[in-house]
Amino acid sequence: MPGGMPHDWNRESRGLMELMENRGVDCPYCGERIDILIDCSVSHQDYIEDCQVCCRPIRFVVTVAADGAFQVFVADENDDNVLRHDSS
Repeated sequence: MPGGMPHDWNRESRGLMELMENRGVDCPYCGERIDILIDCSVSHQDYIEDCQVCCRPIRFVVTVAADGAFQVFVADENDDNVLRHDSS
């Protein structure tokens, strides 16, 4: 960078990774344990991701508190009622 310090991409990447958390959840279809990556920089997330084992669509609802604590709820794609909390 002309006239300044070179950009430290490694430092920036480490900062972004600190906002990511691994979490294990049980698939509501096949019951297999799968790992997901939670983006703790977003306070509320509601998205669908396919199970890595049975390939069926899982609905994830993630809430992240101001202190960084988070909860993950999973349900099958068509379940509009109560979401099952994976407490592990």
